[in-house]
Amino acid sequence: MTVPRRIVVHDYAGYAFPIQLSRWLARQGHTVLHLHCQDVEAPHGPLTMRADDPPELTIEGLSLGRPVPKYRLVRRWVQDGAYGACLGRRATTFRPDVILSANCPPITQSRLAAAARRSGVPLVCWVQDIFAAGAAAAVRRWPAPVRWAALRYLKATEYAALRACAGLILISEDFIPLLKGEGVCHPHTAVIENWAPADEITARPKDNPWARAHGLADAFVFLYAGTLGLKHNPGLLADLARTYRGDAGIRVVVVSQGPGRTHLEVVKAAEGLDNLLLFDYQPFECVPDVLGTGDVLVMLLEDFAGQISAPSKTYAYFCAERPIAAAAPASNLARRLIEREDAGVGVDATDRDGFLAAAHRLRGDPDLRARLAAGQRRYARLAFDIERIGPRFCSVLEAAIGGRGG
Repeated sequence: MTVPRRIVVHDYAGYAFPIQLSRWLARQGHTVLHLHCQDVEAPHGPLTMRADDPPELTIEGLSLGRPVPKYRLVRRWVQDGAYGACLGRRATTFRPDVILSANCPPITQSRLAAAARRSGVPLVCWVQDIFAAGAAAAVRRWPAPVRWAALRYLKATEYAALRACAGLILISEDFIPLLKGEGVCHPHTAVIENWAPADEITARPKDNPWARAHGLADAFVFLYAGTLGLKHNPGLLADLARTYRGDAGIRVVVVSQGPGRTHLEVVKAAEGLDNLLLFDYQPFECVPDVLGTGDVLVMLLEDFAGQISAPSKTYAYFCAERPIAAAAPASNLARRLIEREDAGVGVDATDRDGFLAAAHRLRGDPDLRARLAAGQRRYARLAFDIERIGPRFCSVLEAAIGGRGG
């Protein structure tokens, strides 16, 4: 951007890399309002103001005063709609030149798009997920007529909001044919893969304060950190714990919340899996030590989500420089990245035996683990440089302001 702009950056979930982008934009002289939802349960990034933050940056959490009922779909739809109306009011009263919105549920994005349109503000959608493509799994137990109507309405809402925006930023080229098939085809669409803030999530030694506090500094740790929801199979983590339950030197550590975590709590209690350790999401400042505690980091993704999602935890894992055991579709961007950059071992999402074999191989081969960590380090140093990423976002935002985005 050649002149200072007023920019709203909205990240529904409050992750670490969007706030890094907002800080970078503010350091370039733009006046930035970074908004996020305080009510959603997620692994949040550093969302409090810092002493060295530029005066052009403001960070605000928006709240309706009650937690988002993430897996109670009808109640969530109603609350996400109310949140979208609140978001639209706050974003437009800032009088921005442009709005960038990420991780938004369809009804939230639709309400924000309507508010932006009334105010004449261009909205750029930063597409992290295609909800309509994966929603069938969430409503599979609903009666067929209700399921059909709900999916039809969700699809119409999501794609209408995307068609109406002034520009698109996609995290994967895999999204392009899916969106084009629904008539979402902007003349100015950028593909910018996700990243992690490598200056904040740094490689930490195994023997660190978090590891010592939980008695893990001397154990070999398989670690999963991040969302464990409908797109992830917690059964593989339980299988991993069962496999090593007789080895006192090995622990399976899960840092998560939600239905997958609840499932693991039930399994742990029923089977006496004392080697399976479960923790809530940790404060962002602890994340480097949490990831450093792991000797092997686990990434999971179900088949139905292969083309519509790229788990952001993968990029944080790269910063930690710990090899990855991935159970995900071969077509998925994150798995392709892991294999292409020689950063881990990947198997298909349903390949239980292959996953356990990959874990066993990584457990027994320190030279392999060191080689995979080196692959992560090479990639992260180049691909996670915000000074290279930031200008690409600026180009899309400036195009939207100039009316060239759609």
